[in-house]
Amino acid sequence: MLDNKEHLYEKAVLVGLITQNQDEDKLTEYMDELEFLALTAGATVVKRFTQKLTQPDPKTFIGSGKAQEVRDFVKENEIGTVIFDDELSPSQLKNLEREIEVKILDRTNLILDIFAQRAQTSYARTQVELAQYQYLLPRLTRMWTHLERQKGGIGMRGPGETEIETDRRIIRDRISLLKEKLKTIDRQMATQRTNRGKVVRAALVGYTNVGKSTLMNALAKSDVFAENKLFATLDTTVRKVVIGNLPFLLTDTVGFIRKLPTQLVESFKSTLDEVREADLLIHVVDISHESFEDHIASVNQILMEINAHQKPMIMVFNKIDDFSYEKKEEDDLTPESRKNISLAEWEKTWMSKSKYPTVFISALTKQNFEQMKKLIYDEVLKIHISRFPYNDFLFEYFEEETS
Repeated sequence: MLDNKEHLYEKAVLVGLITQNQDEDKLTEYMDELEFLALTAGATVVKRFTQKLTQPDPKTFIGSGKAQEVRDFVKENEIGTVIFDDELSPSQLKNLEREIEVKILDRTNLILDIFAQRAQTSYARTQVELAQYQYLLPRLTRMWTHLERQKGGIGMRGPGETEIETDRRIIRDRISLLKEKLKTIDRQMATQRTNRGKVVRAALVGYTNVGKSTLMNALAKSDVFAENKLFATLDTTVRKVVIGNLPFLLTDTVGFIRKLPTQLVESFKSTLDEVREADLLIHVVDISHESFEDHIASVNQILMEINAHQKPMIMVFNKIDDFSYEKKEEDDLTPESRKNISLAEWEKTWMSKSKYPTVFISALTKQNFEQMKKLIYDEVLKIHISRFPYNDFLFEYFEEETS
């Protein structure tokens, strides 16, 4: 099911809708993210198509005129893939493939493909394979469109349905097998987490590509894989970290994303368990991204869904080395926008009133690192003292010498 082959860059176009629930600015933001996803998966985006509709067309997601426009462009420019920003229903997928006559992917399928490429360990591969099969099951009919042309011939009535039912049974059996395999691994991981119970556990959480793995490497002096692409890290990594004289365990988890496929949330249950059972969450945010506040909201929503939103947390605003803003001239009377807010001004906004300790750093250049480490130390110390009130080996925090 999984394919780890080297991906050649194939030409693709993106399609998205402006609806009553999604204005043009929001769509542009989502399409930017979709293009980054496509690049991560191995595609070069040639063009974007957008359409304004009250709601998606139930048959083809976009209107028939727009579908014809996409079809003409794809044929003229020899495009091999059309990627839609939202999840398509099985019937929409089938109708679009018939209409446009090239490979059609939706956002969910694209994310699953990236996960398939990124999965390194047997556990991650099993999780992704399960999610892929769960996505594929209701969409099997499109695999057998070649049989539709044979309908009505003598001896050719209904062979497609037989094939589909056979495949469905095989896939259901495979899903059951994968679920049992994951249950076994989940039990093993739960035992490992229990054995770590005497040490305070912190988990790095955040949107994908905010620098969690880079921060993990800097804090734990380890070599967790880090790359400027979405979902560079799929496997949960746990490292022992010592700040001052206080040891604790730090977990790097898979990044979150808006419109995260439900199949992946279910498949990556154990990864989310690491977040659920952590004593402290370190929420890493890419302050240089123009939509960082939306990213925070998306992460908080997932934390709420897994009942981890009430845990102690530290807000770490990363990538200040990449942050930039447009300073307004004194005679510029146009309304101030987000692009005109400096880092110092951001620090004085809602961030200064946050109920969580907040720090602005660069994991790459280690700017303000001591300030962040002191914050983490203080929070871990509180948890440690409440858990082990008679432990007297703790001393005052001290800064590490930098060479």
